Amino acid sequence: MTNSRLTFAKSAPKAFKALIGFDAAARAGLDPALVELVQIRASQLNRCAYCLHMHTSDARKAGESEERLHMVAVWREAAHFFSEKEQAALALTEAVTLVSGGVPDDVYARAAGRFEEEELAQLLALIFAINTWNRIAIATAKVPGTDER
Repeated sequence: MTNSRLTFAKSAPKAFKALIGFDAAARAGLDPALVELVQIRASQLNRCAYCLHMHTSDARKAGESEERLHMVAVWREAAHFFSEKEQAALALTEAVTLVSGGVPDDVYARAAGRFEEEELAQLLALIFAINTWNRIAIATAKVPGTDER
């Protein structure tokens, strides 16, 4: 199967480079395991197979357990697999990713209670970044398992 859609990095190199910079800035100071959990959950919600494959692979390489990876989609029902901070981040990821209903005050307050203000801003930036990457991969029909980094 040939992908007839554009390659975003080649067709919009300045925007792509800016997004890479934004992504790197968003991750700064955040726990790498938390970063992957957030990116996995947003990718699940957005049904972005390309990014989901990439971030579950990255998480495994970084030492994340298969058990926790399998539980991300059902983290509320398997809360004991995740710290309070991770749960707050996953809840905020869901609210921001599925933003049509707004970000509920209780979800925001839960995250604000677990993260210092600067770290919370970094977390929000990370959620914004992965949602953008998901939309790029979906719109350009990126094929899972063909990570070009």
